[in-house]
Amino acid sequence: MKKKNNLKTEIDDHLKVISLLEKQHKIIHNIIKMITSKLRNGGKLMFCGNGGSAADAQHLVAELLIRLKPKNNRRPIPAISLATDTSTLTACGNDYDFESVFSRSFEGLANKKDVLIAISTSGNSKNILKVLKISKKKNILSIALLGNSGGKAVKNCNYSVIVDSKNTARIQEAHIFLGHYILDKVEEALIYRNR
Repeated sequence: MKKKNNLKTEIDDHLKVISLLEKQHKIIHNIIKMITSKLRNGGKLMFCGNGGSAADAQHLVAELLIRLKPKNNRRPIPAISLATDTSTLTACGNDYDFESVFSRSFEGLANKKDVLIAISTSGNSKNILKVLKISKKKNILSIALLGNSGGKAVKNCNYSVIVDSKNTARIQEAHIFLGHYILDKVEEALIYRNR
């Protein structure tokens, strides 16, 4: 008989998945340095995600444009969510295809100073794969927050952090944790320039 999930089991699973991220601390800290460098040199961050990951992308952009911590009254950090403009998304889906909903805007807005941050629990969303391929073609730094085994996105991005879980909820929780951690360190580095 299958064991019933309860709150403690879910919390334990959440903590286990989050704690596994520590194994990727070197790549996470390299990502922080690269993002900080791009921002200091006039770049912007461009986020995208499919489904629930689109909401995560919007959430992280808000943290950058407004502020992550109440005590840090700093200038806005340039960031765009490619998943928020419903007119552009629906026109692209209708006039071209759904696979192009991020890549079309990305092609028009991105330059070599920028960073693409793609979020996908599977790493196989066609719209995510297409924007990553465009990023590679344009030689724009791409970072992917992924789950499961990373899917096809692993081969199409410059750097990835893969959440070691098959549970979509745990992966998304870890992505928000990762996003907050990375952006917190970037914010600190930009405020205290000696880091």
